[in-house]
Amino acid sequence: MTTAPLFLVDALPTGADAVLDGAEGRHAATVRRLRRGEELVLSDGCGGLAHAVVEAMIGRDALAVRIVDRTWVEPPAPRVLLAQALVKGERGELAVELATEAGVDAVLPWRAARCVAKWEPGPRGDRALHRWRGTARAAAKQARRPWVPRVEDPIDTRELARRVAAADVALVLHEAAGDGLADVAGQLPERGDVLIAVGPEGGVSDAELEELAGAGARAVRLGPEVLRASTAAAVALGALGVLTSRWRNRI
Repeated sequence: MTTAPLFLVDALPTGADAVLDGAEGRHAATVRRLRRGEELVLSDGCGGLAHAVVEAMIGRDALAVRIVDRTWVEPPAPRVLLAQALVKGERGELAVELATEAGVDAVLPWRAARCVAKWEPGPRGDRALHRWRGTARAAAKQARRPWVPRVEDPIDTRELARRVAAADVALVLHEAAGDGLADVAGQLPERGDVLIAVGPEGGVSDAELEELAGAGARAVRLGPEVLRASTAAAVALGALGVLTSRWRNRI
């Protein structure tokens, strides 16, 4: 038995009856082809959920639904922030997609020194950021996540160092690190922020590693293999799900 599909709305309905329209209503009625009696979940992307049943179709692009239950899901703890170095082309969006499905709470696009993609201020950079944000939203829906991760504005290494200093624990994934992620399990907080930094395909430079370490970050490796910049974060999030209480049922 599969779980009910999730649809994102600006605000959850307050009454017993509601209409799902717009892009989400079109997707529910035309793509998912939901019909009377089928279940769905409305989410505000901030932990609020409204479990509903389809009452009727309204034209071709909207559904009348009846709310049967409301819940609020606490965010995972500890919170995981991902500083993801800019990756050229679709691999950057893949990194955001996989990290979102694995449960990341916020994404910080990082202009690392060796990034091929630059995201210069202007229309091109704005479009790239918009794609990352759209990818996070779509992936959160696919994963039935009550919380949609925030994709922040791009930051440079200096700003990342400030975020590292503010985090409870900060880890830089590095293939040459002597310690593995499991070696820092005892230092992971039950609550608070864990920041993970993933460098570009060319790797984190020595100067960047030194600057981030000076702010309090610790270099760790995931395992004996070298992962792509687009997949490393998802693997790390999976490990953190096991090493912390993040994967305990919160509903």
